[in-house]
Amino acid sequence: MSAVTDTVRVSVAKGGGVGQSIRDSLVIARRNVVRMLRIPEVVVFGLIQPIMFVVLFSYVFGGSISIPGAGISASGYREFLMAGIFAQTVTFAVAGSGAGIADDMHKGLIDRFRSLPMARGAVLTGRTIADLVQTALTLVVLAVVAVIVGWRTHENFGKVLAGFGLLLLLGYAFTWIGALIGLSVRTPEAATSGGLVWLFPLTFISNAFVPSQNMPAFLETIANWNPFSATVQASRQLFGNMPAGYPVPDAWPMQHPVWASLIWSALIVLVFRTLAVRKYRSTSA
Repeated sequence: MSAVTDTVRVSVAKGGGVGQSIRDSLVIARRNVVRMLRIPEVVVFGLIQPIMFVVLFSYVFGGSISIPGAGISASGYREFLMAGIFAQTVTFAVAGSGAGIADDMHKGLIDRFRSLPMARGAVLTGRTIADLVQTALTLVVLAVVAVIVGWRTHENFGKVLAGFGLLLLLGYAFTWIGALIGLSVRTPEAATSGGLVWLFPLTFISNAFVPSQNMPAFLETIANWNPFSATVQASRQLFGNMPAGYPVPDAWPMQHPVWASLIWSALIVLVFRTLAVRKYRSTSA
């Protein structure tokens, strides 16, 4: 901790404004990445659940769910499914982000950072950047597992990278929701529960696991305008995993999923970063 403190003091001495904010954020991000590497079991346990989802959904539901354009096909459902599993995995980072910030507050580390002449938003920005690094690592491992069970992409390398980029952007946006939750509760356990309780309906009332056309009309509308659904739809298109003849819903986010995903993620970052930084300042006053 003293090394981080000394580094922050040095960064402050070198300049102010945007440059200082960037340097301070990177210092905090480095501190959290180093902490993550020193506790590898956190990363390992974080990988178990998404891997289980890949295996269970692929082999348990693969031959039971009909996908328009692909019918009842294990391989067809597997390709339809993977974008949804990827998106679910990156959004679940909200729980880790919230719990980490709540834990730092509980241990008094946030108070120590507040005593330093550093950019106010740097503590939260650094934390979300570190969470993004962990999410990217998880996504790489998950993609390897998906390939092993038979998932394939059918577009060029640039589009595939763009699909993963949209997924990471959504994950980064959701870590800001986690940051706000972490600042608003008293314990890491409450942050974990608060981060997950609303994620399950968000991810399941979407096009991640079944076509939204199969849902009742009011749920279909919710699913089609769900920010989660937009990123899933965009990733499927960029991966080339949309079945031939798949009927795309008329809702604007489903017709223009890449733009919808970018807009939703940017709005989430803007709104929740503003709220989280304001909460951080008010609790430090």
